[in-house]
Amino acid sequence: MTTRIVHLSDLHFGRDRPELAEPLIAAVGELAPDLVAVSGDLTQRARIGQFRAARAFLERLPAPVLCVPGNHDTPLDNLFVRLLRPFGRYREHISQDLEPRLNVGDVAVVGANTVNPLAWQRGRIGPRTVDRVCAAFRARGDSGPNVVVLHHPLEHAPGTDKALTRGAGRALAAFGACGAHVVLCGHLHSWRTAAATVARGTLLVQAGTSLSTRVRDEPNDFNLITLDGRAARVDRYTARDNATGFAHEGAYRFMRSDAGWEIDARR
Repeated sequence: MTTRIVHLSDLHFGRDRPELAEPLIAAVGELAPDLVAVSGDLTQRARIGQFRAARAFLERLPAPVLCVPGNHDTPLDNLFVRLLRPFGRYREHISQDLEPRLNVGDVAVVGANTVNPLAWQRGRIGPRTVDRVCAAFRARGDSGPNVVVLHHPLEHAPGTDKALTRGAGRALAAFGACGAHVVLCGHLHSWRTAAATVARGTLLVQAGTSLSTRVRDEPNDFNLITLDGRAARVDRYTARDNATGFAHEGAYRFMRSDAGWEIDARR
């Protein structure tokens, strides 16, 4: 059974490119995915108006949506709210569930909240979160591909200057052992896909930013992940330079064996 997941990240409403919103909705519609997964940072400063804009955008996406929060989705400019109700606005406008789960075809998709309200940038993933994700996958047995959606990467490419998520190494090892086949993330505004170094059976797919003006020398982008048994394909769509729409940038195909994920083709 083939399942198609559009992966958006780091929308940053409040510091977004409004001219890309309609083309992004149209591009998602043309791809006709089974699910849209949004890996955090829906807003720039977690303000009510920004959440309302994000909610209006999500409601126009032509597929079921699964979201997790990012570090920008907890208030920075209101310390009282940040400490006592860090996810209050997210829960009110986006979802009460910070760690949603959904079955799409034969694929299980589980969200994990990696936001640490006591830190501005650096995330954390604790044993309880890891255990909850793994319990969901173990309960399925070998029923099909398993996908985790979270905001902070669990592994960085060489040269990344930001601190890695607390507990990332332990989480990746556990995810590899319990059958987490794909992890979708964002946060760094840079694109990457590769098998995890510490868990070759886990494919890491990192999106850049779909709408933010802070592109950090990379174009705005999003991913389409196609899963079919032990095969996975990652297509990247970008809005380069002054483009007002998204175009297909390239594709990677992977095959999963008992030894882990290996790249099958690139174009």
